[in-house]
Amino acid sequence: MEMPTKNNLGLRRLVNALGWSIKGFRSTFKHEQAFRQELLLLLVLAPLGLWLGDNGVERALLLAPLLIVLIVELVNSAIESVVDRIGTEKHELSGRAKDQGSAAVLVSLILVAMCWTLVLLD
Repeated sequence: MEMPTKNNLGLRRLVNALGWSIKGFRSTFKHEQAFRQELLLLLVLAPLGLWLGDNGVERALLLAPLLIVLIVELVNSAIESVVDRIGTEKHELSGRAKDQGSAAVLVSLILVAMCWTLVLLD
């Protein structure tokens, strides 16, 4: 089945994409507690990172990993949604996919801790 907006070009395509992105944010916020927690982490740490960073590079190194956490959580949530859509029975590959998504979130959180530690202890 072809998407009705496939032939949309230019501004209409961008407007549609923005709408779908907002829908994705809202859905993830509504259904994923981890996303809400990580968004709270961003809202608390971002102003602190802007204040503690001595220059643009340090501020970027403090803020970028926080956004990476949200990106990885969005992808992890999408993976979980697709796996859950396929079926609720236990399957080794489904479990592996969910565990790998979770591991990616953990690595992104480690990146936050590493960047904050290295920037602030310098």
